[in-house]
Amino acid sequence: MCVFCLIHYRRVFSTVYFFYIHACTYVTSFVITVKAFLRAWDDLCGATGGRPTLVIPHGKEFLLSPLSFKGPCKSKNLWIQLQGTLVAPGSMNAWDDNNKEKWIQFMQVNGLTIYGGGQIDGQGKIWWDYCQEDKSCPRPSVTPQIALSFHSCNNLRVSGLQHVNSQKNHISINGCNDVDISHLKITAPEESPNTDGIDISASNHLQIHDSFIGTGDDCVAINGFSSYINISRVLCGPGHGISIGSLGKGGAYETVEEVHVEDCTFKGTMNGARIKTWKGGRGYARKISFERIRMINAGNPIIIDQTYVNRMAAASTDGDVEISDVSYKGVIGSSTDARAVYFNCGDGAGCRNIVVEDVEMTSAVAGKQLFAVCNNAHGTSSADRSPRVPCLLP
Repeated sequence: MCVFCLIHYRRVFSTVYFFYIHACTYVTSFVITVKAFLRAWDDLCGATGGRPTLVIPHGKEFLLSPLSFKGPCKSKNLWIQLQGTLVAPGSMNAWDDNNKEKWIQFMQVNGLTIYGGGQIDGQGKIWWDYCQEDKSCPRPSVTPQIALSFHSCNNLRVSGLQHVNSQKNHISINGCNDVDISHLKITAPEESPNTDGIDISASNHLQIHDSFIGTGDDCVAINGFSSYINISRVLCGPGHGISIGSLGKGGAYETVEEVHVEDCTFKGTMNGARIKTWKGGRGYARKISFERIRMINAGNPIIIDQTYVNRMAAASTDGDVEISDVSYKGVIGSSTDARAVYFNCGDGAGCRNIVVEDVEMTSAVAGKQLFAVCNNAHGTSSADRSPRVPCLLP
């Protein structure tokens, strides 16, 4: 196995030395961290044969400005062993307008595996504080960053890492096929804005499993043109739940299908199993299932909102993103909202073939009864316990 290893230590005046180990030949260079990483990446990406591996050693911290690892690479079997800690700059002045959207980005790298017990620390508090003061975050130089981004990376594996305090989304998956994400711990304060755990768009055949995600926004958000997404054994909370959408903003055409969530727990979340589409959008969300789900003091445990809007953008009024073939089976636990099931579908075609089976929840507030509300939602329910769902139309 060919190993490329970065080791550094701090000296007086914050000088950083890197010892760059290549095939057991020691080369010492006096460089800034980004240059050292890119040099190592060039060798890793250009390697052939065996299992080229970049090791980021345990017990070391690497202060990184934004950087992109670009392919395509010669090998389709690249490994990054992250044992140390990657830390974002602690000042907004360290970011320039040319690197304002993504912190660490991988582009067109196929066959990449990132693993190890290391940590990615976005130091997001400076961004959150600014955005809470000015919620639109209008200045380009202070647009929050996506901490770890993958674009057009097929056959991707990410496991065993800790992600903390991202500036915005912790992990973004865009335009990728065949992705397995597991054994992650993703955390940010409940009040941190827009800190999605994993954000998926235009990607297919993803597995997310055996992970803990607790942030200030969606634990997992599944956006347009994504399909065959399986999420299992994820503990979500705090946060906004697992969401399909939002889809169809500004009248856009977007599709999501074959999303299956099972054996997951929502603890103290604002929402649970959620589908949200903008009024006036086009496209569809279909073939979606939530099975064997446990709610622990979760708000809005089961929710479809086909008329989603917010104050940041005006909604179109013509048409709806079609929602169909959605099932909820074996959803149990406790709800902080008395309205535990809410199917708020549009006035047009509405939502079709909604199936509710073996749903049994209690109120987190002693003495309160749970209930369901439906608007133009069509389907069947065999739920004969709390909450009953008699409002589904044939």
